[in-house]
Amino acid sequence: MKRVGALLFYVVGAIAVAYLALYAYVTFTGRDITPGDPIRIFRKPDAPNYS
Repeated sequence: MKRVGALLFYVVGAIAVAYLALYAYVTFTGRDITPGDPIRIFRKPDAPNYS
């Protein structure tokens, strides 16, 4: 039971750290992340279009 409690503690801590990292990323980049928006990844303008 002690191991399960310790594992649960670490999992909750990891989720909290991931949330804080995402919050810091959004704060420092100045970009608003809204649900449903497409993910914009940098692409060269002269890259070929394969679709």
